[in-house]
Amino acid sequence: MRNAPMHENPPRPELEELITAMGAAGARICEIDASEAGAGNISIFVGWDIEVRRRFPIAEEIALPAPAPALAGSTILVTGSGRRLRQIHEDPEANIGAVVVHDDGLTATLFTSPRRLFERLTSEFNSHLAVHQDQVALRGVDFQAVVHAQPMNLTYLSHIPAYRDTEAMNTRILRWEPESIVSLSAGIGVLEFMIPGSDELMKANVEGLREFEIVLWSKHGVMARSDVSVTRAVDRIEYAETGAKYEYMDLVAGGRAEGLTAVQIASVASEFSIDSRWVH
Repeated sequence: MRNAPMHENPPRPELEELITAMGAAGARICEIDASEAGAGNISIFVGWDIEVRRRFPIAEEIALPAPAPALAGSTILVTGSGRRLRQIHEDPEANIGAVVVHDDGLTATLFTSPRRLFERLTSEFNSHLAVHQDQVALRGVDFQAVVHAQPMNLTYLSHIPAYRDTEAMNTRILRWEPESIVSLSAGIGVLEFMIPGSDELMKANVEGLREFEIVLWSKHGVMARSDVSVTRAVDRIEYAETGAKYEYMDLVAGGRAEGLTAVQIASVASEFSIDSRWVH
């Protein structure tokens, strides 16, 4: 029998690599002023067997905030409520819990460290869990990272009624850098304001992240997903926030800048073989 090509079974990240990546992602979110104090949260769905008890030895049974039958037997690494994303890299065990979903998809075991500094998981855990459940059920992914952050320029624009629309927002923020149509080819979905942590927001967020890889929660923040890495999810937030910063600058300057024209955006998309609804 011939040897299988090495790329057919690439090595999967170990726990250490995953929590290190969460720390780097949290630090970058803070560097771009998208997570004041305890705002923002991160989760990673891991669809393969991973040993968490050496780092997180304390076990407790919990009820999941939403049914997650597709995640049965899998692990979700998630930040604790009120924890500062900038501090994850300093002490991951103090800021992260590991949720192992039971076979019923309704309950789980939460593994934490003796250094745990949170009483409960993030209040947005329902939205994280529902996105993981939906993407695994629909697409069969065995890895996914989800990041919620509160970037100032994107959030500010969503306070302006004219920008609180998916078509309008993408038209305005994708025109400032050639990289934008490449990195955000699906664009950004815009949701109306909904109460943080509510079932209403959870359901709308799941639907939004089926079509887009980043959605804007109006007057609140954003959530981005990636089945490549947590860094890729943060990159999407950073590109979208950069476009929003240019847009804010142009508003302050009186709308004097041209931005990339539709023809120029289309030429970039053609050069990089990008298929996007935002190319005209």
